[in-house]
Amino acid sequence: MTDHSARGRVNPLHQLQHQDMSGVAVAHYNYAEAALVEAAVARGEGRLGLGGAFLVETGQFTGRSPKDKFVVRTPATEGTIWWENNAAMTPEAFARLKADMLAHVKGSELFVQDLYAGADPIHRLDVRVVTELAWHGLFIRHLLRRPARAELDSFVPDWTVINLPSFKADPARHGCRTETVITLNFDEKCVLIANTAYAGENKKAVFTVLNYLLPDKGVMPMHCSANHAIGNPVDAAVFFGLSGTGKTTLSASPDRTLIGDDEHGWSDRGIFNFEGGCYAKTIDLSPEAEPEIYATTHRFGTVVENMVFDPETLELDFSNRSLTENTRCAYPLEAISNASATGLGGPPRHVVMLTCDAFGVLPPIARLSPAQAMYHFLSGFTSKAAGTERGVTEPQPTFSTCFGAPFMPRRPETYGKLLQAKIAKQGASCWLVNTGWTGGAYGTGKRMPIRATRALLAAALDGSLAGGAFRRDPVFGFDVPVAVPGVDAALLDPRRTWADPAAYDAQAAKLVGMFQKNFAQYVPYIDEDVRAAAIG
Repeated sequence: MTDHSARGRVNPLHQLQHQDMSGVAVAHYNYAEAALVEAAVARGEGRLGLGGAFLVETGQFTGRSPKDKFVVRTPATEGTIWWENNAAMTPEAFARLKADMLAHVKGSELFVQDLYAGADPIHRLDVRVVTELAWHGLFIRHLLRRPARAELDSFVPDWTVINLPSFKADPARHGCRTETVITLNFDEKCVLIANTAYAGENKKAVFTVLNYLLPDKGVMPMHCSANHAIGNPVDAAVFFGLSGTGKTTLSASPDRTLIGDDEHGWSDRGIFNFEGGCYAKTIDLSPEAEPEIYATTHRFGTVVENMVFDPETLELDFSNRSLTENTRCAYPLEAISNASATGLGGPPRHVVMLTCDAFGVLPPIARLSPAQAMYHFLSGFTSKAAGTERGVTEPQPTFSTCFGAPFMPRRPETYGKLLQAKIAKQGASCWLVNTGWTGGAYGTGKRMPIRATRALLAAALDGSLAGGAFRRDPVFGFDVPVAVPGVDAALLDPRRTWADPAAYDAQAAKLVGMFQKNFAQYVPYIDEDVRAAAIG
């Protein structure tokens, strides 16, 4: 049957038949935010919080499950997927999984959102997201881009995502690892997600699809935030980094216009946001440090995920980690007052690579040559933030190539060479920014002061930092500013922040060894200038 409710634009149920979903009892098409909140509350999926935010717990899974992510191996993908980084599933196993998932929802109620991935109409992907949970529909409606109502009647999806948290996979039958599975089929243009209610899987699945498709069009897909100077979209900057490194916080600067906080493309026309919203971490969020992001947690329709709250007053506990470190809120971009209305910017003048150094040896900012930029991009050194993946309970030093290995279906050099070519063509300045520890490693030192990071970034983006004096770091080889107004000079020399300089030297040598060991895998695929930029 078709839902003819006036709460949302309803399209004929036969639109789901191309995915063999004709047995579904009710399909709610393209409900707007109010209708989705109403449905989620009525179905007992969560609670209505202060200001109309929707408070929800995701149960067993409070982060992504990267080890349960698969790509269907076919002749078309055999030579293009980075199989060392992407587990393979056979077409036959995918077919069984899909058939069993669709049989599972016969007679059920589903929520369907037709959305765009990409602000640039030339490069966007039209995506249909089918979910069991009304709040998942609300989440993805925030995180992707919403077509105008008039566009929905003629909407034809390029890709379909089917997310059924209540379905448990059978590893023996479905060719997966556990009862949880996320699998992408590039031949059928379909994503299946099962046995996880963590909403981030929806958006990262779409991101992975774009990461595969766009390089063939000469577009660099990026796990980054982006902003531009107020009133001047040509003066743009991108901020690469994994979750927890500061992409959302540092790009949402009040003196610049926010393009987006997580996923972008870089074409010959400039940069464009893949998304229409933000998915911000809320642990220890404060109204003083991040007033606008904090305000979204009391905004109607914001999805507040896995935060502990007072059952009577509904006040949120921003420091409570009892459910997870990975507490988050999802909201549309227009909730941020300085957000771009178009999601577009010029080719970036500045490329910033954010790293959360748990060793505490990297400086708060360093200037990179183009070759050094590719080296650090391929290395992707950071620390996995607590909670963003299952089992990560404290920062763990790691190398995540391209600052987004879990979402990279192609070999890293594909993205590295694209970035190198675009930096060379546009003449962008490149910076490495450490938002991790100083004065010692995790457990001994302290986090880099956010005020210092903001001051250094502001100086880099307005051009004043480039005009100052720099020193060549004897360990890592990049250039580090000697003095920056408003920043403690000792902070710019990490060795001076350690109580025991010899301990710093030992820790730095340890990190250099890790860089060298990790980068050996890329040496056969890179040019001589990048080899020469290698550390050590």
